[in-house]
Amino acid sequence: MHTIRMALAQVNVLVGDLEGNTRLLCSMIDRAREAQADVVVFPELAVTGAPPEDLLLKQWFLDESRKAVVEVARSCIGLVAVVGYVEQGSLVRQVAWSSSVPDRFELYNAAAIVANGQCLASYRKQVLGAENGCEEERYFCAGRGGVVFELQGMTIGVTMGDELWRPRGPVPALLEADVDLIVNISATPFVMGRRPWREQALVKSAQRHGVMVAHVNLVGGQDGLVFDGGSLVVDRNGEVVARAKVFEEDLLVTDLPGEGRANESVRQDLPQSADERQHEGQLKRIIISMPPRTTSLVPTVPRVEPRYDDLEETYKALVLGVRDYTVKNRFANVVLGVSGGVDSALTAAIAVDALGAEHVVGLCMPSPYTSVESVEDAVELARRLAMTCLTIPITPLLEVYRHSLAQAFGEAPMGQTEENLQARIRGMILMAFSNKFGHLVLTTGNKSEMSVGYATLYGDMAGGFAVLKDVPKTMVYDLVRLRNRQGTLPVIPQRILDRPPTAELRPNQKDEDSLPPYSILDSILKAYVEEDRSVEEITARGFDHEMVTYVAGLVDRSEYKRRQAPPGVKITRRGFGQEWRMPITNGYRHS
Repeated sequence: MHTIRMALAQVNVLVGDLEGNTRLLCSMIDRAREAQADVVVFPELAVTGAPPEDLLLKQWFLDESRKAVVEVARSCIGLVAVVGYVEQGSLVRQVAWSSSVPDRFELYNAAAIVANGQCLASYRKQVLGAENGCEEERYFCAGRGGVVFELQGMTIGVTMGDELWRPRGPVPALLEADVDLIVNISATPFVMGRRPWREQALVKSAQRHGVMVAHVNLVGGQDGLVFDGGSLVVDRNGEVVARAKVFEEDLLVTDLPGEGRANESVRQDLPQSADERQHEGQLKRIIISMPPRTTSLVPTVPRVEPRYDDLEETYKALVLGVRDYTVKNRFANVVLGVSGGVDSALTAAIAVDALGAEHVVGLCMPSPYTSVESVEDAVELARRLAMTCLTIPITPLLEVYRHSLAQAFGEAPMGQTEENLQARIRGMILMAFSNKFGHLVLTTGNKSEMSVGYATLYGDMAGGFAVLKDVPKTMVYDLVRLRNRQGTLPVIPQRILDRPPTAELRPNQKDEDSLPPYSILDSILKAYVEEDRSVEEITARGFDHEMVTYVAGLVDRSEYKRRQAPPGVKITRRGFGQEWRMPITNGYRHS
């Protein structure tokens, strides 16, 4: 029986940084070689980063991407690598109506099999979707056929994304080829509660097909997406024999037993050019020879990293999302408003965990309606987190605004306009601080508020990254309690949790003056926003019809605000990003 040593290279790449990504992949190949691996497997779109979006419409980017794949292949000596990249196919002529639009090539989301310094074969993804945050059918053509390669008596097939458990795709052809192992390369972003489901799908696939499965997933933050890693190896019986870390870069090395079922009579000459790599609709089989080892192979110790519950994973996703958005966009520090409320407290804790306290500045900006307790809690929070906190009262600025607007406003009664002035003054101060010192402004609004428009344009919505954009208010409290259980002492004062939510923009204001209780509101919003349930369907679940209609109307009317909000971390099945596309100008109304 042969043994194959496999390394799953769970990398954190940067979209578009072809030079940096190439260096990272080559360094991982070196590490895998030092570990005496026979095969090293990289995630989907590892060369370009995921999702590359409209960079794929730039021909010069595609040309540079192709050179990067060649560079990675050159470094692959003494082992085999499976690398996710973008492959160009046939030239497609553009429609004649616009001569200014250049001709383009067909593009494929592909996996290159490289060894001995060259690319030996390419598998083109067949089942396109949006699981990697990219509308694949906008950019890619669906591939056909399949690829298997034989190495030291083991037959290995390649799949991408969720092809492994889809009814159509390459798996039937791979099983007919009598594969021992199916390699699955993926760029699947985090959604709360979905990672255990994904692992179970891989386990069931291994059991159903009677093959080993090696799944490698991308890790890292990219705009609003967070890729969670969690690469793993499953044996034929469905047992997880190796699992990588989640939300961290990792190289998982595992020894896999083979049964030596390869048929030498199917050997084919290795293709030398891209045009020869794959004939569509056919299964491509290649045999790769490697020089014998010069030293004995010491068996690896199986490594199965622990799993975390949904809430812990969500907190880790938020931390990684903030860290990578900040660092990858070349910000050294962040600034946020700390109000003494639970949303800003959680945002501050996440920022400190992501970047370190020395890189986080909080601005406490009390108004005439800010309670003494709120200021005390903001200062105490900063002390516990060891972050800088500056107090900048906004009352003088508020009086100047009111005086300047008095003549124009005349005898109109004071109301929401004057309340929103406070939020806009705070937004202006935060942006001024950012402009002066180059800090990234983190906004602190949650998904519940953004859903119903309980936020001020150019006020508390002003900033560069919305940490809690996809976190419902009820989950905010859960995450705060989780964070307070970590470490020796709670970092968020208990009084922040105990006080009723309030924007403190007028005397004795409470959120529930304008909104249903958050426990009810969040249930309605989940059904309406994430599940696309109608008002009637939600009412049938036991909610008051008038309240459901009111909430749905708030969601619909607030689209113009959300369209102007900064990006933020996606953690639910449907957030207010690419997967939510409602028209701003919209005449439909619920009965």
